[in-house]
Amino acid sequence: MIERNLMQDLVKWKNVRSRKPLILRGVRQCGKTWLLQEFGKRHFENVAYFNFEREEGLGDIFEKNLEPDRILLELSVVHGKKIQPQTTLIIFDEIQACPRALTALKYFCEEEPEFAIVAAGSLLGITLSTPGTSFPVGKVTFLELNPCGFDEYLRTVDNGLQEYCESLQKPEPLSLAICDKLEQRFREYLVLGGMPAVLSDFIENQDVQQAEAIQQGIIQSYEMDFSKHAPHKDMPKLFLLWKSIPEQLARENAKFIYGEVKTGARAKDLEDALRWQLEAGLIQKVNWLEKPEIPLAAYEDRKSFKVYLSDTGLLRNLAKVPASSVLINNDVFGEFKGRLVENYVLQQLTALGNAPVYYWSSGNLAEVDFVIQQDRDIIPIEVKSGLNVRSRSLKAYREKYRPPYAIRFSLQNLKLDHGLLNIPLYLIGQYRQFIV
Repeated sequence: MIERNLMQDLVKWKNVRSRKPLILRGVRQCGKTWLLQEFGKRHFENVAYFNFEREEGLGDIFEKNLEPDRILLELSVVHGKKIQPQTTLIIFDEIQACPRALTALKYFCEEEPEFAIVAAGSLLGITLSTPGTSFPVGKVTFLELNPCGFDEYLRTVDNGLQEYCESLQKPEPLSLAICDKLEQRFREYLVLGGMPAVLSDFIENQDVQQAEAIQQGIIQSYEMDFSKHAPHKDMPKLFLLWKSIPEQLARENAKFIYGEVKTGARAKDLEDALRWQLEAGLIQKVNWLEKPEIPLAAYEDRKSFKVYLSDTGLLRNLAKVPASSVLINNDVFGEFKGRLVENYVLQQLTALGNAPVYYWSSGNLAEVDFVIQQDRDIIPIEVKSGLNVRSRSLKAYREKYRPPYAIRFSLQNLKLDHGLLNIPLYLIGQYRQFIV
């Protein structure tokens, strides 16, 4: 299985003296259950695992009252072993299926803080946004698990190569032999994406077609969620919106247009469906930035935006981009107008804690793919192909706003040129190491 970076955050949570119950959020099948169970195996004497979707009648324990002592006693009976403070990790999986269990976290925090409780939910964002949901505000700690990043994949398949990347401190060119190895792994990741089941299967079997079949199964499970969990009236809109994303990104201007989802549709017709997929973690929304000044949120336009998928491999599969065109072609931007790699960059930036991410444009004259805030600096980011790195847009942005530095992610070698950092796409996880 893929070793997850978030394991370190879970260990930090465990060691906090004033520890609160923890909620782990993330899109379905990104590895939440495995991570929590593995965390429990490594750092606790016992793990008490409860799944509210699969275990019939489990939610009844929370219907009588929300007294922690009684709940712990009954959970111990179901578990078959006494749940001990400090040494037992209690896992509430798919907690969105039992809103009363969510509410109970407040009382565990206030009355039984010595018990270690973690909760996870694939559609938790939808539950929390539902009117009338009673949620323990201020009584829980949140962590977000994203699909595996490229660095997590590289660490698994070639730990020495990942350690080398992490050791880099200066923006100086790498040897071509190392670039070739890293580029090949990057292309693999672009095909596979970050879903743990897909990566693990490919690592074990080296079969792209089999990995693609797993991707397709994940996509189908997401679509089944539309029917199972969304309001019946929204189901047709959810399917139309979901299927339209590759088409929206394929246009020269990838700005999201409601009318492209359904002829004549307006924002009011599809906003609920868009919000549902955002809350489920299936998509990412990148809003337009009027001007890059702090705070960025004050200058965003929420009516002008682009929509990407949470996982690059799933986008490639959904868009039916052949794996061979990514693995073999010299220019990975030749297919799908470069949006696949933009999705990759956005996915990695999000995994590194950059949220929200924006884009900037000036009429029809210039457009910068992404803009992020790093401490007190605002960083423009351009995503380019392997050899073609000309960018009038980034040049126009730099001349207008004079940022201390700008980043270009491409397949060219690592270098710093008068405030412009060219960082190879496979070193995106280390970009902060090169900012001076």
